[in-house]
Amino acid sequence: MSASILRIAAMIAAFTSAGAMPAAAQEGARAAEPGRGTLPRYEARFGRAKPVIAVVAYNPATELTDFVVPYGVLAESRVAEVLAVSTSAGPIQTSPTLRFGGHATLREFDARHPLGADYVIVPNIYEGEDDLPLRAWLHEQAGKGSIIVGICDGVPTLAKAGLLEGKRATTHWRTIDRMERAHPGTRWLRNTRYIADGRIITTSGVSASIPISIALVEAIAGRERAEALGKTLGATDWSPKHNSLQFRLTPGFFMRGLANKAMFWRQEDLGIDVARGADEVRVALFADAWGRTRRSMAYTVAASSEPVMSRRGLLIYPDRVAGKSPATSRTLALLESVPPVQALDRALEAIAADYDGKTAELVALSMEYEWQRPAATPLVQARTGR
Repeated sequence: MSASILRIAAMIAAFTSAGAMPAAAQEGARAAEPGRGTLPRYEARFGRAKPVIAVVAYNPATELTDFVVPYGVLAESRVAEVLAVSTSAGPIQTSPTLRFGGHATLREFDARHPLGADYVIVPNIYEGEDDLPLRAWLHEQAGKGSIIVGICDGVPTLAKAGLLEGKRATTHWRTIDRMERAHPGTRWLRNTRYIADGRIITTSGVSASIPISIALVEAIAGRERAEALGKTLGATDWSPKHNSLQFRLTPGFFMRGLANKAMFWRQEDLGIDVARGADEVRVALFADAWGRTRRSMAYTVAASSEPVMSRRGLLIYPDRVAGKSPATSRTLALLESVPPVQALDRALEAIAADYDGKTAELVALSMEYEWQRPAATPLVQARTGR
């Protein structure tokens, strides 16, 4: 049995074993009301003209959207110095697909900014949550006064580093029951996209990387700057309001995921053309969504094997070279006329049209993204032949 099927089985086991919703769910709902759960205003330190934000990555495996979206959104805002900081030198392998290059290792970052970051963004880093040097580095950053932000399943890394003891926190809907059992000293809240407790911020599922990033911009530079950024990106709501109780892995979703994985003869390799100036946020959302179908995997395709500089300064390592590497089944059109955040909706519509609605809903479920399948899915132009 493959690792993917085992992960699906674990998800359904968690669903079937879930009991009554703890009272903390109601507290989470209250925390998400207007005027509550907002982030504290940024206070300048060390005479810096702009805050320093480190977006951490674990080289062997880091969740794609958790990592790229906060980097891209915060870099787009230009209100901070934003650095992709990896645990070691070399490419960063993101999951479910794609590779990127960071700006500095942890050690190099410390040499450049010995006083520490103002914000540290921690995505889901899978087995990296047990990386002792990374845990120690997070502790050091917290000790220097950094605000530590755990994105989705990056929250368990904060818990294992001892940063959540006595705090209120949230995380991905699939993980929160396990975290309650493993870390009873933390008050785990549902029904909120994000929550700040002191200098610790935690978020719910993968898609929360979008609103939390804009909320950070608001905390740093004010509402007007956040609204302008939201308009550019196509985001209209970055409040903590969220209904996590709607996300449940039903037997129908379980069977769809299992069937998609089992039908190996229908698996597709999808190409995403990248060149200098590629929109990394759009690329990440498309690749992540299609990679979660369990029927396809997206790969970046470039004119050469040399890394490509993205629109906001992140290196993208091409997976394939046009005309030289094995051809992909087809190429995904990234719909450049659509704001990047809305591209996720278009990707889900295309998945529903090309595969089926249940698969698209499974993708949205895994990303903890509120999406309902439209009556018709006209954007089949998201699919182009190669």
